[in-house]
Amino acid sequence: MKKTIGIIGFGNMGSAIAFQLSQNEFKVYSFDKDSSKINNSEGVEFTGSIAGIIDKCEIIILAVKPQDFSACLEEIKPCRHLQDKLFISIAAGVTTSFIEKILGVIRVVRAMPNMPLKINRSMTCLAKGKYATEEDFDISEDLFEYLGEVLGLDESMMNQATAISGSGPGWYFDAIETRPGEYGQEHERFVKQFIIDLKEAAKAVGFSDSEAAALSATTIMGSDALIKNYGKSGAAAALKKLVASRGGTTEAGLEVLHNNGSLTDAAKAAVKRAEELSKE
Repeated sequence: MKKTIGIIGFGNMGSAIAFQLSQNEFKVYSFDKDSSKINNSEGVEFTGSIAGIIDKCEIIILAVKPQDFSACLEEIKPCRHLQDKLFISIAAGVTTSFIEKILGVIRVVRAMPNMPLKINRSMTCLAKGKYATEEDFDISEDLFEYLGEVLGLDESMMNQATAISGSGPGWYFDAIETRPGEYGQEHERFVKQFIIDLKEAAKAVGFSDSEAAALSATTIMGSDALIKNYGKSGAAAALKKLVASRGGTTEAGLEVLHNNGSLTDAAKAAVKRAEELSKE
């Protein structure tokens, strides 16, 4: 029996997750402090408060921006029966221990999906918090498999996952925007070379060869499918803008790339930025 899903935050990622899960016959509720986003709520029922999400749902996906995360947790804290819920956080740089410090002994799984989830081609990395069970991980894995591929990691590697699979699509869209002729005329070679370069970047920040291969191939093949699905002129620029949040890991990598750095250099800069977000 499918569980009831609550999503706090209805931005690019939260709304995409909500839409895809609702299409797979999950009952999905959402809340966002910006009420204008309700207009994009096909298949999703909105509540008037965070407390309404906690009350109605068994699984709560925290999809708010890192800078809004503390305020969100403070609103959740007074709610009842938190120990009965499974919380899944998709916020870059926010650790499960930070969430547990504020909310107490609760079950948390940290997830890092990427933009191709819009077409069910996500590469999602998952890591358990201190109090999450194997069953919680299995539930989270099953949930995100509706959106694409899943890779389980130790949480110590989640900043690296944020850099490679989280930011990788943005760097790929930037490469297409920068070299559109090469992308159009030598498409297969362009894609293969980017996968090779991203794999090397993944290995350079600590992933095993098999993990790096899975992350790079799934991320870039999914991103390439997404840009074809988008089907509009200027798609690369538009999709890059969706991925590259101001002050985030993708932007940190793009700055390096625009100064003639390699993908490995970009990945290292993105990991550093994710670590800074964790400390902040």
